[in-house]
Amino acid sequence: MQRRYLAVITFFLLACSLFSLSQVPSDELTIKNIFSGAGPAGRAPESFAWSPDGKQLTYIQRDDSGERGVLFRVDPLTGARTEVISADKLMQLSPPLSQIREERARDNRIRYGVAAYHWSPDSHHILFDALGQLWYYSLHTATAVHLTSSPDTALNPQFSPDGKRIAFIREHNLVVHTIKDSLDRPLTREKDPNILNGEVPWVYAEELDARSGFAWSPDGKRILFLQADQTRIPTYPLTDWLEIHPPTEMMRYPKAGDPNPVVRLGVIDSDGGKPKWLELKQEADSYIPRFGWIAQDLAYAMVLNRAQTQLDLYFIDTRSGRSTKVLSEKSEPFLELTDGFQVLTGLAQFIWPSWRDGHTHLYLYRYNQNQPLSSSAELVRQITSGDWEVNSVEKVDEPKGLVYLVANKDDDRQYQLYSVPLSGGPLTRITKAPGDHALKFSPGGEYFVDNHSSMMSPPVVSLCKIDGSDCRELFQSRSLESLKLVPPKLVDFKAEDGTLMRGVLYLPAQGPMAANGKFPVILNPYGGPHGQVTADTWDLTSLFDHLLARRGFAILKVDNRGMGNRGRKFAEPVYKRLGELELRDQLAALDQALKQFPQLDSNRVGIWGWSYGGFMTLYSMTHSDVFKAGVAVSPVTDWRFYDSTYTERYMGMPQDNEEAYRKSAPLTSAANLKGKLLLVHGTGDDNVHVQNSIQMTQGFITAGKQFRLMLYPRKTHSISGAETKFHLYEMIQQHFEDELRAK
Repeated sequence: MQRRYLAVITFFLLACSLFSLSQVPSDELTIKNIFSGAGPAGRAPESFAWSPDGKQLTYIQRDDSGERGVLFRVDPLTGARTEVISADKLMQLSPPLSQIREERARDNRIRYGVAAYHWSPDSHHILFDALGQLWYYSLHTATAVHLTSSPDTALNPQFSPDGKRIAFIREHNLVVHTIKDSLDRPLTREKDPNILNGEVPWVYAEELDARSGFAWSPDGKRILFLQADQTRIPTYPLTDWLEIHPPTEMMRYPKAGDPNPVVRLGVIDSDGGKPKWLELKQEADSYIPRFGWIAQDLAYAMVLNRAQTQLDLYFIDTRSGRSTKVLSEKSEPFLELTDGFQVLTGLAQFIWPSWRDGHTHLYLYRYNQNQPLSSSAELVRQITSGDWEVNSVEKVDEPKGLVYLVANKDDDRQYQLYSVPLSGGPLTRITKAPGDHALKFSPGGEYFVDNHSSMMSPPVVSLCKIDGSDCRELFQSRSLESLKLVPPKLVDFKAEDGTLMRGVLYLPAQGPMAANGKFPVILNPYGGPHGQVTADTWDLTSLFDHLLARRGFAILKVDNRGMGNRGRKFAEPVYKRLGELELRDQLAALDQALKQFPQLDSNRVGIWGWSYGGFMTLYSMTHSDVFKAGVAVSPVTDWRFYDSTYTERYMGMPQDNEEAYRKSAPLTSAANLKGKLLLVHGTGDDNVHVQNSIQMTQGFITAGKQFRLMLYPRKTHSISGAETKFHLYEMIQQHFEDELRAK
């Protein structure tokens, strides 16, 4: 399950439009209008990237179908926009994802943010990743050269610092391509497919947000890489049932308590040779989720213990292979890995994120520049503090002593850009518009791209100066005024211990589901760690909430304890009791909503959710008699079936906590099902396996419980594609209309 709510939303929105039908022009709010093409708001530009010299901003603007796109260039000084690569030429250099036949490969490029192209360090060339085939494009000659002759996919291509070579992963091995001679040089030659050299293991990408398994040294002469041995990890079969003779891919997937990838760091000459394995005084069973270079012969690595209660930072002499632990972060009962680590080489300092004071904040440390392995790092000061969360570090201006960060300081549902002095002090807010701001800074920090949206406003993309002034609009979504959307109500509730819980209520004024002046209520939780369903950001699927409200359903979304962006105290109570506390909080919010809004019908209550929200739906319908109907999409039904990294962080090892696992599993309580259930899963789901729903099905059969089951062949966790979305959401709507209609 993805760690960042923005990542989840981005993945979901893009996945909605794969193999999308043409846009349906309409002022009506219908399921087909919502999920056709790019949706009513249109398709926002994608793949923003700055040239290394900071003089050019590029992005791809595709049509509503997503099939044809143009690469544009913007001059940040003048705001002038020019076409760089036409739609016909870009079709070859950056083809639409619909050309990938294999559903899992297609969805993973979206889910894990695979870049469509990369700027060369000289700012005169662009490397295009054409679905695993590499093209080298010259801006001066407007011509492209095909670099990869092998039909095998080239993963994670990265330029050398001088731009003359490109490193990538092919068939689990690290390869360096020399552009001038068009020669490939394999640096590792492992033939065992269970040994990954420089390639990120699935569980690292999914649960630790790792995106690259190697890094060039500053002089380009060596490459630091992660080797992962997956030999001992059990396999899970992914079968394509639509073929006459169904093929099966055996995926290495560590479930809770299973062996994890065995990892180590190595450094290898970029011209070839044997790797030198680096010495880290780590536990045998641990993670190395982050690593990189600090200086020419100095690297860093973060080591996370399997229990995910301790994160150690090592400095490494890559010539000798020796290392020193310079910082150790401990947190019970679990530690959340967050990005934000930044080395300030000119100051011999680094920024370290931690929630040690109860919220994720930034701390400044110094190290011995002359002898970095001689001693531990020394805390200089805490840079930020307060009852709010730092979401990301966007840029550090060392000469000016400023850190640019995104935080929810002024409203825990909104994400704004701030600056703060490295020396500490008050924050200066830079972005002003309420809502969410996703940013991309220029290399020199003079400008940033601001992708702004809010709950009622689809994206507007602007190019702004560093102080937030002189913003030039690059894109504005189509107006939704004709849809006459009614803003939901922002409501607050109290958990049983008095904790504030945020909520959003879509309250109907009329509709065919109304009876005697009352409206049925549908809870739509996510419920799990990192999620935030009340965030003030645009979400295409919120239009489905508006549609249901017009049909006369009230939709209630609540951020219960255990969810994200509210600090450590808010997150920790669910440890080793997943489902229990979340349900109590959801029911407490429902009770308060029923009292506050008497038009809500307490006898007609439904619930539905996806992923962790699907787990919440099943847990709620097997542990409460409140819900008359529910829809569980892609749910976990027993945490023993889910991956090791995520599950053990919140549940511990199943070998040590059998009772906690048993109590948290909806499968255990199948006989207690109340209400009419629709269970939905994609047969190609490589994240939450369809095994979960198959096991739940057997549980219901054994218990004599009737329910409905819908399987989507080949579909992954997102259940993507326009026609599939039409089918799914029409089924969800019909299920609630049938089961929550007044009798």
